[in-house]
Amino acid sequence: MNINQVHMGKILVVWCVSIVFVIAIGIAQCGATEPVLGGSNTTATGAAGGATAEGASNQLERCAESLGTVAVVEDQSAPWYGYLYSNYKLGSTVPVLRMMIQQSNCFVVVERGRAMSNVMQERALEGSGELRQGSAFHKGQMVAADYTMSPSITFSQKGTSGIGGALGGLMGSAGRVFGAVAGGLKSNEASTTLILVDNRSSVQLAAAEGSAKNWDFNLAGGLLGSTAGGGLGGYTNTPEGKILTAAFMDSYNKLVRAVRNYRAQTVQGGLGTGGRLGVQGGQTPASQGIGR
Repeated sequence: MNINQVHMGKILVVWCVSIVFVIAIGIAQCGATEPVLGGSNTTATGAAGGATAEGASNQLERCAESLGTVAVVEDQSAPWYGYLYSNYKLGSTVPVLRMMIQQSNCFVVVERGRAMSNVMQERALEGSGELRQGSAFHKGQMVAADYTMSPSITFSQKGTSGIGGALGGLMGSAGRVFGAVAGGLKSNEASTTLILVDNRSSVQLAAAEGSAKNWDFNLAGGLLGSTAGGGLGGYTNTPEGKILTAAFMDSYNKLVRAVRNYRAQTVQGGLGTGGRLGVQGGQTPASQGIGR
């Protein structure tokens, strides 16, 4: 490579850096805007009232009639729940799931979470005579939960992969600039699971895994490092909560499609009567049939 080629390469690098830096500054100056009601682009959005849904995602599965009542219960002692809060400052997954369920009209949601203590408190006030006459908090009104739905997060990671190194290696000195820019391009991924259990029999009716992925473009972060360009990451990043919401919607959609075509599992002799696999000396029908 002669001197002129080296000189032209340096000019190209300076030119590329200048252009991208100007774009980065322009984005940074646009970062502060007035709040817009309903302006957040989320997977789960809108509202639900009874069987009516407003502004629901067109990606959400819907049912013409409900399949029963459901309570959503999450295991807050599970490792994923502590990780969710400590790393992403996100709270319970229950509210967003309950909204999706009601918007879909596939199940009727009943309260079995923290608000249950308030429900029972009103009944206690009625029992103590503190409420007005006609409050109608008498026994026999509470609706049973036919099913329990349990969410879990099987995998959630921010910045799982990028493409900056590949571009930098392929394109030489100029590629290092493009590689630095592309170094701000990272993917975020999440995988979630929903389990549906029949409360009367404790039999698992359905299970579904869902996932979601997006790409973040941290323009100045790739060029200037995390200290100089970190502010733009907050502007362009999709929050982890949005990825998890999308993954849960994917799980829920798959679960709905499965239960729409539900066919009960059967065991000869009936569920819970010992099964078809016997052991010698056992008392179940399958065991007593061994050797006959």
